[in-house]
Amino acid sequence: MSLLTVYEHADRDKSQVIRNPKEIATRLKSIGVSFERWSASKPLADDADQAAVLEAYKDQVAELMQKHGFKSADVISVRPDFPERVALRQKFLSEHTHSEFEVRFFVDGHGLFCLHPDENVYAVYCQKGDLLSVPAGMKHWFDSGAEPNIKAIRLFTTTEGWVAQYTGDKIADTLPKMEDLPAQ
Repeated sequence: MSLLTVYEHADRDKSQVIRNPKEIATRLKSIGVSFERWSASKPLADDADQAAVLEAYKDQVAELMQKHGFKSADVISVRPDFPERVALRQKFLSEHTHSEFEVRFFVDGHGLFCLHPDENVYAVYCQKGDLLSVPAGMKHWFDSGAEPNIKAIRLFTTTEGWVAQYTGDKIADTLPKMEDLPAQ
């Protein structure tokens, strides 16, 4: 189940938890973020490579590319046995921004997208079928967890793909990680 936890700046221990997808979408829309539930029902092998995933979801990818003018797409796929999972997790756990808006379609697994548009932090636990669009310039980080299980299509308006500008802020170190979330 998708989940949104809003951590208030004034009291990080005080948080609001939203479980209803429509309420999550409404709350995130108020900060300029789009959250949608899409069908992610294409059968994929656990070891499906980028080409297989993009082929399985070619209609959805084409729709997003046409709608938003994306020029490239790739797949991030990390399983618990991925040798570089710790380094990859650290790379995404540091707060950063992008010069383009970011779209992620979770076709399998799950992850925690933390958005920091103002004094609050909006932690979105995404799972299979979630589509999240984050505006350009919004501070955020992503947590794949200690035992990662994620397969997500990423779309870009440039051909360079994923390029981050790190903020240097250590806020991600002060908030719960994915494994600290209540059981889904």
